Amino acid sequence: ADYLDNGNNKMAIQQADKLLKKHKDLHCAKVLKAIGLQRTGKQDEAYALAQEVAALEPTDDNSLQALTILYREMHRPELVTKLYEAAVKKVPNSEEYHSHLFMAYARVGEYKKMQQAGMALYKIVPKNPYYFWSVMSLIMQSISAQDENLSKTMFLPLAERMVEKMVKEDKIEAEAEVELYYMILERLEKYKEALDVVRGKLGEKLTSELQSRENKCMAMYKKLHKWPECNALARRLLLKNSDDWQFYITYFDSVFQLIDESWTPPAEEEHSLEGEVHCSIEQAVNFIEERITEESKSSRPLRGPYLAKLELIRRLRHRGCNDEYKLGDPEELMFQYFKKFGDKPCCFTDLKVFVDLLPPSQYTKFIRQLLDVIPLVAAAENEVALPGDIKALQQHLCVVQLSRLLGIYHAMEKKQKLAVVRELMLRYRHGLEFGKSCLKTELQFSDYYCLLAVHLLLDLWLEGEEAAVWQCLTLLEEGLSHSPSNAQFKLLLIRIYCRLGAFEPVSELYSSLDAKHIQHDTIGYLLTRYAGSLGHYAAASQSCNFALRFFHSNQKDTSEYIIQAYKYGAFEKIPEFIAFRNRLNSSLHFAQVRTERMLLDLLLEANISTSLEESIKSMSLSPEEDDIPWKDLRDNRDLTVLFSWDPKDRDISEEHRKLSLEEETLWLRIRSLTLRLISGLPTLAHTIQPKNSEKTAENGVSSKIDTIRALLQQLEVAVDSGKKFLEQKIQYPVLGPPPTRMAGFFSNGSCQCQTSLFYLVSDIYELDTNGLEDSAEIQERIGNSFKSLVERLTDLFNKCKGDLIEVRDGTLKTHPNLLENLVFFVETISIALWVSSYCDSVLRPFKSNLQKKKKKKKESSVAMPPVFTHFLDYVTELQTLTSNVIDHIKGLEIILTALKLEELSLKDTLLLQEEKKFTKTVQGKVQSSYHHSVQEIGELLKKRLDTIKKLKI
Repeated sequence: ADYLDNGNNKMAIQQADKLLKKHKDLHCAKVLKAIGLQRTGKQDEAYALAQEVAALEPTDDNSLQALTILYREMHRPELVTKLYEAAVKKVPNSEEYHSHLFMAYARVGEYKKMQQAGMALYKIVPKNPYYFWSVMSLIMQSISAQDENLSKTMFLPLAERMVEKMVKEDKIEAEAEVELYYMILERLEKYKEALDVVRGKLGEKLTSELQSRENKCMAMYKKLHKWPECNALARRLLLKNSDDWQFYITYFDSVFQLIDESWTPPAEEEHSLEGEVHCSIEQAVNFIEERITEESKSSRPLRGPYLAKLELIRRLRHRGCNDEYKLGDPEELMFQYFKKFGDKPCCFTDLKVFVDLLPPSQYTKFIRQLLDVIPLVAAAENEVALPGDIKALQQHLCVVQLSRLLGIYHAMEKKQKLAVVRELMLRYRHGLEFGKSCLKTELQFSDYYCLLAVHLLLDLWLEGEEAAVWQCLTLLEEGLSHSPSNAQFKLLLIRIYCRLGAFEPVSELYSSLDAKHIQHDTIGYLLTRYAGSLGHYAAASQSCNFALRFFHSNQKDTSEYIIQAYKYGAFEKIPEFIAFRNRLNSSLHFAQVRTERMLLDLLLEANISTSLEESIKSMSLSPEEDDIPWKDLRDNRDLTVLFSWDPKDRDISEEHRKLSLEEETLWLRIRSLTLRLISGLPTLAHTIQPKNSEKTAENGVSSKIDTIRALLQQLEVAVDSGKKFLEQKIQYPVLGPPPTRMAGFFSNGSCQCQTSLFYLVSDIYELDTNGLEDSAEIQERIGNSFKSLVERLTDLFNKCKGDLIEVRDGTLKTHPNLLENLVFFVETISIALWVSSYCDSVLRPFKSNLQKKKKKKKESSVAMPPVFTHFLDYVTELQTLTSNVIDHIKGLEIILTALKLEELSLKDTLLLQEEKKFTKTVQGKVQSSYHHSVQEIGELLKKRLDTIKKLKI
């Protein structure tokens, strides 16, 4: 066992063998040997050994534990349940084995069996937790039941009765048990009963979370529309803590609900269960003013009351009754707020919510007013006034962010924008002196200046200023050198490098972000969208693996979390874990990465038909199976991960999100159908006796062609939808979601090529079943397909021509779309080769039959059917075309190697010495990345050329 723990698996196997020589029946040694075998990649031997031991139904702890470890490593948790079922039969009173059995069921989600196992445990050892395990398993049955009705009429009422029994017998001990009762009542929509539980004696047990009881009460009051109670409770909680924002919201919601219902308090008795109720605007106004007066006496400044006042003004304006309540002018209130909290980083986000209370005509005046109260000092007459300490710097930063948000920068001319960029960078570099003592992991105080400067440059780039994008990269690389853990710098660099078609620097940046767990799903798209499309095949494989590893391990991890939640009675977390697992399983990103990963693998591994068949087998792909949950696809991308200070009309909108999801789904459909069509090719390659239709039906091959034809129809539909979508010419914001590769796929002609290739498969199949006689028409059709395919592929190649980097008037212009087109070309030519090799497998037997006939008749006049010449011409043309592309790529490589970019950037005298260094770095990175892409694409095409040469019939 020690050897196994240290990872020395070979020694462990040897030691186990020694022991087994002496003691043949030492079960535990056998299992430890099996674990060693499993870890050295000998799965089958390991499994056989384990089954030998399991068949004896061991009951000693060591063997059971060891087998559990082994089965888990084999990803076969269902075998663990069998193990403990047997052990429990033999040792029926063992609390330990019963609880192991329960947990084993939990791992595989067998809720009904968990319920029984829980009760069996409770009978042996009447401990509360076991009883409630059983109750929770009923709730799980109700959650997983497909039939809503069943869960409301059977599982939940049964769970409710089980808990009621314990309540009646006064056996409720722990907080978790009360939580569980509340959860059942809430799911049964018995809100009144749930409220009674929380307010009653049982509610006293709810102590682990702050205000757990109050929050639950509030939730039930809202469900029951008990607005007086909502109001009174919120009021009471705000008296205790006047900084708790959620209760201000509830307080306002309930006041206006009560006003709209014209509710009046009863004369005699209490206003409500929770005490005094406010039901008029006057009361609300006074209440907020009191909170502000209280705040001014408190020892530490609180933001809540001031923001609540702005919130109230907003709501009153919305109702058109603001003026009569003299709450003050929003502009003045925001100014006062800034004076009080302007040096806190949260000041901007606080005010951001309320800027729409300002009239646009006042924007510039408002900003000036704020600037006037910041203590800035200018060294000389015409120089920029700078902050003397961090407080003043934070205040100034807040104003700059507000200026961007109010659209003041957007309205400037190009010259002004450039001047602002220079000023912001000056302020950025000056602010670095306040952060000299910062650790590597801390951010510099002035980082936002740099980000805002980059945002201005991005605006210029979108307006057609080519040089601006290089300066963006330069400034970001400079920023990153001072603040190596600034995620915003990294994310923005990733986006811009990708837009320029340079994937090489991106993998490193992404891995330095050290994305944790769920982030592989929420921000992984930034990487995987560009991974395959820019020709860095090796890096693309790696980045897909990163993502997939997370999704696959999530399956295993979630069941561990669920088990921990049972052990510690955190029942309310269990449905959350299940929801989390479902959210990841139906993640759009997961489906995309799976599909692209398989297409990539086929591209990299499968050279000719035999290995295509093997690759498809090893991926267990089949054309009939669609494993994407189309109906439940979840877009888990975080599209606001890049900070933006843009005004609403320029920022990412709900509409953008909807359109982006639609586009991603359409593209995924096209890709997954392409993958399934490719996976159908090897299934067709059977030799068929011509004209013998009964036999083909038995063969099952005819049904295979039907599958392919059906998929082809679906592909046509998907392509049509894609084209319709693109007609809308959608422009996402530059920091919004990146567009898919769909537009390029259509415009460069890959789509038409790939579709016609799959149609060709159908024709060749027909030729195969009809034979060569009387098939002149099909042969003609195939010949024409070959011709038009070569034309289309040549067109596609023409769209790949041109320089990747060109120098225009001293600036660099990049053409990343040429790279994307080349990558599509490689993919399309690969599909062409797989289809050709199917064609080859059909024509070869025909040819050898003809040659036999020739020998029999001893004549030379047996005419060769035209399809053979068509095919030979086609293969020759493919070969010539591929050679030309390879030559073109060699040319690109030579140009990229010879390109000297240094002289270029240094012409621009505006750059500081510091910046020149980074500009050089940035251009070097793009150049090197292109070089790498072109090399990898070239290598792959050379392999394809070798394949073509083998296709001579």
